[in-house]
Amino acid sequence: MTRKVFFFEILLIAAALVATVVLYPHFPARVPFHWNYRMEPDHFGPRWVLYLIGPGFMAAVMLMTWLFPWLSPKRFEIDSFWRTYHLVMLLFFGIMAYLYTVMLWSDCGRSIDLGRAMLCGVCLFIAVFGNVMGKLRRNFYLGVRTPWTLANERVWNATHRFAAKTFVAGGLVGLVFSIVGLFSWAILATLVGALAPVVYSLVIYKQLERRGEIDDGLPR
Repeated sequence: MTRKVFFFEILLIAAALVATVVLYPHFPARVPFHWNYRMEPDHFGPRWVLYLIGPGFMAAVMLMTWLFPWLSPKRFEIDSFWRTYHLVMLLFFGIMAYLYTVMLWSDCGRSIDLGRAMLCGVCLFIAVFGNVMGKLRRNFYLGVRTPWTLANERVWNATHRFAAKTFVAGGLVGLVFSIVGLFSWAILATLVGALAPVVYSLVIYKQLERRGEIDDGLPR
């Protein structure tokens, strides 16, 4: 299954590269690559930067998928949630491919509300990501990685069960706001959903600490 996923990702990278080469003459000399909270472009660069934003970033995500398991320290291995890890990395890859597709469509002069399309995709990604948050185990790359979650396995598990709810809620509320054009509120909803578990992890840790139930959570 893993090989099939990587083969699929390689095909998407190749498709993005070919699309960029074919459409390159139709792009304006300078293209947007950053948007403000109103989803208005505020930074522009030469059109060759699209090679980095699209095929380049997608290739980087695929490379990180390979490297993270090897880089993981002992006792924080990704092997304990291997299938979930690959699913999450595939989601990252998918959102990159989607965002690049809508960017190419816009840069070719097609009629599209780029800000709305991009923010809707990001909010949907956050909601879907939330569905698998509870299956993540302690690691240094994915999830709510605070000093308190990394220090204690019980805090990690409790925080990620809570994060699963806030990510889904924040993503779905943000998606609704994005559809109706309230971009600032959409961003706020996703930020609240993402940051609430950070505060929650501290609260849970301190509760366990007061009860004398804190240990490093590592096997002896």
